[in-house]
Amino acid sequence: MYIHLLSVCGCCGALRPRYKRLVDNIFPEDPEDGLVKANMEKLTFYALSAPEKLSRDVARHRYGYVCIAMEALDQLLMACHCQSINLFVESFLTMVRKLLEADKPNLQILGTNSFVKFANIEEDTASYHRSYDFFISRFSEMCHSRIRMAGIRGLQGVVRKTVNDELQANIWDPQHMDKIVPSLLFNLQQDQIPDSSGSPVCAEGDKDGTVDLTERCLRELLGRAVYGNIKNAVKPVLMHLDNHSLWEGKSFAVRCFKIIMYSIQSQHSHLVIQQLLGHLDANSKSSATVRGGIVEVISEAAVIEASGSIGPTVLEVFNTLLKQLRLSVDYELGGGCSGSGGGGGLLRVQEERQLQESVIRTVGSFAGTLPTYQRSEVMLFIMGKIPRFLIWFGLCFRFEGSRMIQIMLLKSLLQVTVGFQTTNMLTALPSSFLDPLLSFTLMEDAEIRLLVLEILISLIDRHENQLKFSLRVLTDISVLKLKMDKCSRQDNLFMKKHSQRLYRHVYLACREENSEQQHFQSLFTLLGLICVELANEEVVVDLIRLALALQDLAVTEEALPVFNRCAVHALSAAYLNLISQLTTVPTFCQHVHEVIELRQKEFPFLLPEGVFAEKLEKVEKVEGEFLFSQSKIAETLGGSGYNSDRLVTPYIPQITEEDRLSKRKSIVDTISLQLDVESRLSPEKEQVRNCVCVCVCLTDGVCVEEQERERRRLVVERFQTAPFEEIAAHCGARGMHNLFLSFSLSLSLSLSLTLRPPPSPSGSIGNGSGPSRSVPVYDMKFPDLCVY
Repeated sequence: MYIHLLSVCGCCGALRPRYKRLVDNIFPEDPEDGLVKANMEKLTFYALSAPEKLSRDVARHRYGYVCIAMEALDQLLMACHCQSINLFVESFLTMVRKLLEADKPNLQILGTNSFVKFANIEEDTASYHRSYDFFISRFSEMCHSRIRMAGIRGLQGVVRKTVNDELQANIWDPQHMDKIVPSLLFNLQQDQIPDSSGSPVCAEGDKDGTVDLTERCLRELLGRAVYGNIKNAVKPVLMHLDNHSLWEGKSFAVRCFKIIMYSIQSQHSHLVIQQLLGHLDANSKSSATVRGGIVEVISEAAVIEASGSIGPTVLEVFNTLLKQLRLSVDYELGGGCSGSGGGGGLLRVQEERQLQESVIRTVGSFAGTLPTYQRSEVMLFIMGKIPRFLIWFGLCFRFEGSRMIQIMLLKSLLQVTVGFQTTNMLTALPSSFLDPLLSFTLMEDAEIRLLVLEILISLIDRHENQLKFSLRVLTDISVLKLKMDKCSRQDNLFMKKHSQRLYRHVYLACREENSEQQHFQSLFTLLGLICVELANEEVVVDLIRLALALQDLAVTEEALPVFNRCAVHALSAAYLNLISQLTTVPTFCQHVHEVIELRQKEFPFLLPEGVFAEKLEKVEKVEGEFLFSQSKIAETLGGSGYNSDRLVTPYIPQITEEDRLSKRKSIVDTISLQLDVESRLSPEKEQVRNCVCVCVCLTDGVCVEEQERERRRLVVERFQTAPFEEIAAHCGARGMHNLFLSFSLSLSLSLSLTLRPPPSPSGSIGNGSGPSRSVPVYDMKFPDLCVY
């Protein structure tokens, strides 16, 4: 009877359990009719009141009913917010997993849509027993298929569901990031990746929709990263770009890191920069295009980075960049690195130079994010990296390498000084930086001197006046619209300490024979900026004296080429015209104007408009009324309150030990000096001369005999007055024995003078017989007050 009753209940629908009847009622007889919404409301109400009784086996082998079942599950999921939702979610995820494992794309998309709806639900309690490893792997795999839009949305759902759940497996672990990030990057570059047929891969929807969705997903992932997760999120990006050779193109790599920099929290941006720098170090032996791509990305990322947030290791950033700059120079001169690609030497050199320019721009990008005090530290750091003494012995490319490194580092320093503005020049430009910088103005290399002048201009210009100074004679300088402020107390102290050295280096720079128009233009700009930015009454007087001294230099220095003498005349005239109008003394302006008018009629090549317009072969002796009169200028300015006694005193620069120490000869001059020394010691002078290519520049109008005599006199004078380091730089391998002998004697003499013990404070020691001896310094006992 009991068995019969059970069979009757099983056959009669009214006797079935209520939850089964409610589930059955939502399914129509025809799947095309869709979900029965009226009955769905009853099922929803029942599920909310007793969710543990809901059947977990709702899967149907008929696809139409499967869709209806998933729609029902979705509605139940959206309505269920009780604490027992975890019991229902397990069945739901099992159903979604079965759909994703199916081989039908429509079922995979259906399962993805349901998972995304589930991911948007904020649960009250976390669940430690769930695992999303399968979903991460499956969605990442779908990102590389025809339904990759669904895969991207699925990954986005996984990120939302797991990133803030502390009880879940850490999605930032490498095994997860190595799947998620490359999958997103693959879709981000979909326009660049063809399929096997050669046409771009397509997904459902348009390409722009796929890329936009991918970018949103990547931004959402990175935006949730905290300090300890940045490395794991960025490392797969670097590996993806390496594996697919995407550094060379630069555009995609730059785009990726722009997304990263704009998505992560600003206080963590320096971590990305550090990873890029480390990756650049790791690729030091890669091709120039790869290194250049990484540097380009670093440059773009530095611009995005917040001001002053590079992190605690600012100098390490610049140290890495400068190290890459030196490596690039070595690769250019030495034949490249092991990772260099094919191609001729000319192509390799061109790639290395492009890399060098990119590194220099990156240095400037980083410096632009720093405050003034840190930029000053970077300037000192770079200055310390510039080689000043060419004391290498061996192959000639070493000397050329030092010259190239000097130029590259000075270009980097110039980039750091762009936009540099400070109210206190004395602290921003300490002697430890300014002294070595000024010493480079005495280099015989014209390009190095020009770079130093540009650096000085950039440092002194605080009101963006440098572009307004053009080497020409203006009747009214008001058209320049110069911005001027009253010279501050700090500026006065700066000029009091450094002005004479500035003047001396300007004067000596005008004596260089290989100066060109750009050099004289830069000198005029530098002098103009000093007058506008840092001038007081005393400085104005000294600047006028300097301009008159330059005029005397052009008149008396007959060894200078014709162009240089005329260019110095033009520089002096243009600057006196500028400074006379700035002082607004009518008689001074009138005298300058009269001389300029006379030159325009008789000697136009003594003015900027004439000297740079045509090529000059010779110049007549200039004197009398065609020269600016120091006595007249002193007289006119003395009546206006200026120090006339100082104006009458000619300016004579003092050649200091630093000037001689900074004078660096080229490799050709070094060999020439070596030959002069060896001519007195070796009978093989002529043979050596034939083995070395020596370029000699002869001045017109001077006989070869006088030049030879003058050159030998300079050689003797150099060995008498120059320091040991400079003599060592001019000696070659043939004279190494004599060099080290001289060094040994000099060292012995220095030690004997330095370590000679003073008289003993306790008098002589011993038994009194024989000469008295002093206690050695290292054995003497000094009172505590004398030791510090």
